[in-house]
Amino acid sequence: MIIWVNGAFGAGKTTAAREMLDLIPASTLYEPEVLGGCLRQLLPEKRLQEATDYQELPIWRRLVVETAAALLNEVGGVLVTPMTLLRQDHRDEIFGGLAARGIEVRHVLLEPGETILRERIAARRADPAADPTNVPTNVPTNVPTNDPTNDPTNDPATGPTDAPANHPADDRDEPARRWALDRIADYQEALAWLTEDAYLLPTAGLTPRQTALAVAEAVGRGAGACGIVQTPEPRAETVAAGVLLFDDADRVLLVDPTYKPGWEFPGGIVERGESPARAGHREVAEELGLELTRGLELLVVDWEPPQPPGHGGLRLIFDGGRVPTADIDRLLLPDAELRGWRFVTEDEAAGLLPPLRLDRLRWALRAREQGRPLNLEAGHPAE
Repeated sequence: MIIWVNGAFGAGKTTAAREMLDLIPASTLYEPEVLGGCLRQLLPEKRLQEATDYQELPIWRRLVVETAAALLNEVGGVLVTPMTLLRQDHRDEIFGGLAARGIEVRHVLLEPGETILRERIAARRADPAADPTNVPTNVPTNVPTNDPTNDPTNDPATGPTDAPANHPADDRDEPARRWALDRIADYQEALAWLTEDAYLLPTAGLTPRQTALAVAEAVGRGAGACGIVQTPEPRAETVAAGVLLFDDADRVLLVDPTYKPGWEFPGGIVERGESPARAGHREVAEELGLELTRGLELLVVDWEPPQPPGHGGLRLIFDGGRVPTADIDRLLLPDAELRGWRFVTEDEAAGLLPPLRLDRLRWALRAREQGRPLNLEAGHPAE
């Protein structure tokens, strides 16, 4: 199991997580931020400059999952993971990858309130061992250093303040403080989905020990469980079937998976011994509670080349026809797999679908207009 302790920079995640190690048997601290520092040493500078934060790097998100799986295999038990995660698509990718490996995630959000956050960040002081020139640039691996609430001399009566009176904040910390303050707005915006996904723990006035006790008690009674569908990652090429469904305005139906970033068409992997069309019917029924009575018309066959860590394979898109208005009102979503659906125009889909899926959709719509299927490779007509 992983207990993912989320919250804004300054929420006291790492301090509370360290306290939790004494309360949860066989627990180990796992800080994914360390991986950001490793990437700073491994990736070419040009690649680093392309990202404003190491969380934007796909390799970091992949490493978070792979390292967690390897660490659990090595030490077992529970990983306590203090890490700010504000983008829902990053949450989907990481938690979905963990679920695909059979790793249960409990998601807990520490919420001290904006006033306390600003006070803690303003009081932040330097790590004497840190390089004073190592300030947040394009990929901030040392800012924030785990969490700006790690000082062991914090006042236990009031919780972490990060800068005791006898050690005032240093001017060299101003870039770090500014970096963290600038992200409070991102945190406030993310609260809309965080409060729906995570167990919310108000921590104003709590000491780190009290926070840790509250988290341990909540997790012990099942709070924060992320019931994501546990589909094992493929080990070879796969065949997948997607189904385009339309409303009376010819808008196409997209769904929002909980286990991967970006929106998608209803559909999924074709099971052993199953025809692609039958898989399309099955997936639509499982994902939307909709039983299609008509046959599926093939629109595109797309060869997706292997691109590590993906294995690629054949992707077939079918036309499932129009959904009657009465059926639209009765659409059902499995909570462990999908969080939402909507009918969109082709232009609106451009803001929701990842590039390859968008290319596939556009050619599928052209095939529907022309009345003939198209053969694609990597989302474009094969030459």
